[in-house]
Amino acid sequence: MLKAPGRRRSTVPTVLLTAVATGALVLLALNFTAGEKKVQQQLPRLYNTASPHFERALGSLLGPGIVGGNAVTELLNGDQIFPPMLAAIQSAQKSITFETYIYWSGDIGKQFADALSERARAGVRVHVLLDWVGSAKMDESYLTEMQQAGVQIEKFHKPHWYNLARLNNRTHRKLLVVDGQVAFTGGVGIAPQWTGNAQDPGHWRDSHYLVRGPVVAQMQATFLDNWLKVTGKVLHGELYFPPIAPAGAQKAQMFSSSPSSGSESMQLMYHLAITAAERSIDLSVAYFVPDELTQKLLMDALARGVRVRFITPGEHTDTEAVKAASRATWGPLLQAGAEIYEFQPTMYHCKVMVVDQLLVSVGSTNFDNRSFRLNDEANLNVYDAAFAQRQTAVFEDDLKRSRRVTYEEWLNRPLREKVHEKLTGWLRSQL
Repeated sequence: MLKAPGRRRSTVPTVLLTAVATGALVLLALNFTAGEKKVQQQLPRLYNTASPHFERALGSLLGPGIVGGNAVTELLNGDQIFPPMLAAIQSAQKSITFETYIYWSGDIGKQFADALSERARAGVRVHVLLDWVGSAKMDESYLTEMQQAGVQIEKFHKPHWYNLARLNNRTHRKLLVVDGQVAFTGGVGIAPQWTGNAQDPGHWRDSHYLVRGPVVAQMQATFLDNWLKVTGKVLHGELYFPPIAPAGAQKAQMFSSSPSSGSESMQLMYHLAITAAERSIDLSVAYFVPDELTQKLLMDALARGVRVRFITPGEHTDTEAVKAASRATWGPLLQAGAEIYEFQPTMYHCKVMVVDQLLVSVGSTNFDNRSFRLNDEANLNVYDAAFAQRQTAVFEDDLKRSRRVTYEEWLNRPLREKVHEKLTGWLRSQL
């Protein structure tokens, strides 16, 4: 018997829908794959942070060597951070390279757009790399203004057919380099939340860093790494890499990680530092979701007498899921003697690690799987006792505005919190 023509034709949309659904599931799976194979091997403890072997290991394993002659200055909260960044842009004579994750609408966003546009009109080469997701709340007029002024603007992983499997890989780096001579990095985004002085829940606590000296060339190279990925163009020459005179006595290195070119660099750096720690680890962290290996290394440090302190967001947080996933990991650490504090006045967005009051690591990296394996990140390591002591003082000032969480409190937290933590465990690879 012949099949009715109508029934035969009706299978075409069904096949098409099945193909589309299958393709969508494949893309979803690819985007939710956590990246490269995780580092599972525990690191043997061969040296402490004061040993020259430690510096050589970080310089060799992370890529760029450690260079001397630098001066790094901490900038606390928007009132200290944004004026020198804008002043540096306004003083530019040759080039500006700027990469950021968050760029939203608001007065501070307009100020940056105006400053970058003015320099482009004056003949300065201005290159701006924005994350496609992180800049979604940016006023379109800012982009129009900058483009019409001659600013070269690119979006990182803007959806195209050839990169749909990479949509979950974002650039979280925060870099500004002016004339190849002065640079900034840290945790700050370009949005109203980062303005002010962390005076209320609407204004966040964060740290950023002004950098001068030879390590600025490494910071420039880190920007150019992603610019090359997006545009296929190499920026080089004296406009971007001029001779840089020593600016201070600090030793430093800038290194980066990316799922496309070694996603384990960040986690490896943290693991090496934790393993080498002899006296203290102070971690200011917006998002703290350590995996089992990292927890084990931290507890090993506690067992050999290292003081371990963390400051994380408290009541004020921009993501309850990450907070719940974080709290789920605290029990063994608290029981082993770690001190965990929740910052009280506002959202705590700092990303700073101080080890043995000698090594300081600052930049865009959070202490979670997203930073370690999914995002493009960049950190500046500074090896200088005086600088580390200043950052310890900043940490302890934040402690005064934080509440310590005890093991007993964690153990007796409400059932609804435990359920929420359990549910967020399914998403831990994406947090």
